[in-house]
Amino acid sequence: MKCLITNIAQLINTRTSVKLLRGKDLAELPIIDDAFLALENGIIKDFGRMDQISNIKDDLYANFDIVDAQRATILPTWCDSHTHLVFAASREDEFVDKIKGLTYAEIAAKGGGILNSAKKIANTTEEELFELGKNRLNALMQLGTGAIEIKSGYGLDTENELKMLRVIKKLKAYSPIPIKASFLGAHTYPIAFKDNHEGYIQLIINEMLPAIANEQLADYIDVFCEEGFFSVEETERICNAGKQYGLIPKIHANQLHASGGVELGVKLGALSVDHLETMDDAAIQALSGSETIGTLLPTAAFFLRMPFQPARQLIDANAALAIASDFNPGSSPSGNMNFVVSISCIQMKMLPAEAINAASINGAYAMGVGDELGSITVGKKANLIFTKPIPSINYLPYAFGSNLIDKVMINGVFI
Repeated sequence: MKCLITNIAQLINTRTSVKLLRGKDLAELPIIDDAFLALENGIIKDFGRMDQISNIKDDLYANFDIVDAQRATILPTWCDSHTHLVFAASREDEFVDKIKGLTYAEIAAKGGGILNSAKKIANTTEEELFELGKNRLNALMQLGTGAIEIKSGYGLDTENELKMLRVIKKLKAYSPIPIKASFLGAHTYPIAFKDNHEGYIQLIINEMLPAIANEQLADYIDVFCEEGFFSVEETERICNAGKQYGLIPKIHANQLHASGGVELGVKLGALSVDHLETMDDAAIQALSGSETIGTLLPTAAFFLRMPFQPARQLIDANAALAIASDFNPGSSPSGNMNFVVSISCIQMKMLPAEAINAASINGAYAMGVGDELGSITVGKKANLIFTKPIPSINYLPYAFGSNLIDKVMINGVFI
């Protein structure tokens, strides 16, 4: 299939070569006004200004199907590199408890939190989880998500962690967009191991990981490195065990405390360290110039009324940043990356260009698909957002309450 998209008001993030962006480079967002975009078999073939193809019928695009963009702005789809999309049920009762003033610990003591989701996963079949996940995934694609990472972590035993990862594997087979799977068995300690942390770590290392590797169920290994959860030393042991099976580390780091998780992630060569609400100078310096990506999850801070991540300090320190939704039922019950981009500008003082790059090209790198998604580049997948008419790309995060997406194209086909 050959397609020539014409009459594009602005074509966003056009790059002839791509790299992970950091520091000042994050604010560079190449744009072509009055543009065209040529696609072939779902892949970007060419792009440029309309005046380069003034006579379409006589040039090399004569046999292409013509799609008039009608002055839409076109940009690459969002790459959401941190989600917990597979879950059994929402937790709006806990939302009300939070409004009433209950703390995370008090909610957990009532049976809430991660353990609440784990209990519901155990009582839900693989088929039911797949249908729930499929419906959420379809809704997120309509909102412009063109690649996504999904974690386990609500199973907390071998049977149910494998159940979650098998669902993610089925979603991979079903989905037209790339999906990456993270094994997050080290999300918290289940009740049965409340006083036997070493026993649960041994279960992860000696039982869960071999089974996961046998079925090829995960791309990454993730650990919640935090006070009251998994220590730096425990996180290192679990990540190193995962690396023995070819799993690349990702770490939940510095959400509640400056835990040392960031420095550990850099030491281990983690693809990303995620959350980063609580950063000290040592953590910021560890990311400075590092190949480990700092993934900021501002909607989790928003929902939990926590201080937002110090994006400006990290950018000034030459860190590579991505932003992601942290879509989950407890602390970020939305996978709308358009709002993530907006709140990154409004609350973390990122420039629109920085936030868009962090949600697209850097997000792609943070889930290992930087060579196929995240920018308008020849040879990359034609996963594209068509906006409604907007005065400029800055309007996208500015008008945070408006749905400005008109159409979404995945692999060169409108969905």
